[in-house]
Amino acid sequence: MKRKLIAALLAAVMVFASAPAVFAAPIKIGISIWSSTDTLGSECKRMIDAAAKALGVETQWVDQAHISEQVTASAETLALAGCDGIIICNSASAEMGSVIKTCDENEVYVAQFFRVIDKDANPDEYKQASESKYYVGAVHESEFDNGKNLVLILAGQKGCRKIGLEGWEPGDATFLGRWEGYKAGVEAWNAEHPDDKVVLLDPQYGRTTTDTGRATAEAIIDANPDIDALIVAGGGGDTLLGAIAAIEAKGLTGKIAVVSTDFLPDLDEKLKNGAMAAESGGHYADPFFAFLMVYNTVRGKYETKTDGFHDMVFPYMYVASPEDYAKYAEFFTGNALPYNEDEIKALAEMSYDDLAAACAKLSVEDAASRHSK
Repeated sequence: MKRKLIAALLAAVMVFASAPAVFAAPIKIGISIWSSTDTLGSECKRMIDAAAKALGVETQWVDQAHISEQVTASAETLALAGCDGIIICNSASAEMGSVIKTCDENEVYVAQFFRVIDKDANPDEYKQASESKYYVGAVHESEFDNGKNLVLILAGQKGCRKIGLEGWEPGDATFLGRWEGYKAGVEAWNAEHPDDKVVLLDPQYGRTTTDTGRATAEAIIDANPDIDALIVAGGGGDTLLGAIAAIEAKGLTGKIAVVSTDFLPDLDEKLKNGAMAAESGGHYADPFFAFLMVYNTVRGKYETKTDGFHDMVFPYMYVASPEDYAKYAEFFTGNALPYNEDEIKALAEMSYDDLAAACAKLSVEDAASRHSK
């Protein structure tokens, strides 16, 4: 913001010194993401690109692979590039200490997507975020509920009793939330079915690539050949593709029920052939709401707090059959987006409370009610 203001003043001086003209720098928002090209990241980019076009916002993307040094450096890169605001998907919450410091020093607004700083696990970063004039807030899912629901689908609908677990990065804030949910799902099932208990194995980590996802899944299966389910916790989609390939190579497709978070583009086929048992996702619009929060803060429409921050919860969608996915696909995949240009413009004019309510209600049914002919 400081650099952009200086540039604007210099431009104004040049304009008045030469000839009549109009100068109005567009709002510029940076996006720091693990990958803008993998399964989930590319869908996030599709949604944000549509928003930026509708609102006349300039964007700059940095892919940081969830590597801590690259996450923190991305904030510096985007601040130096003249961004008015940043949205960021960090890995560990501890990284946000450096990110917020960078944004405070450069007077650049920042919001998290797919993430929120936990008050108990990261009290220092939470206090820093709450007191910062430039930390806008976070858009995230209820990862605990997500994890619990997936386990109960495995246990109740799919009949699974021994579940392997593949994470993507030790200590990742979102994975830790999902893991707590998985464990809670197991505890809830076992409490109601003491003679038919479910076992959840400790997590192994498959990073965020297809190759590492495959190798980790192979290692889990080799060490536990009697598992009948595998949770691939997430990581953008490529980890899941590797795990599915490992199961197929071992001739175990349909014998090991796979659930995950982050919808694949061919999820309907994978549900039909048994490669996937269920999945939660549809959340690629999460960063869109973080984008709108920052956009409206830069415009002066939303105020930032110095004794707290905005905390917006985005709903997951769940599919456990080809029929479930067909309903989702009509409004969220291919060329379809949950919001069209006019709706994006209308959302951008909402108060924060109204925007949070719109975020909370997004679903297949909500999109159908607006877009069905």
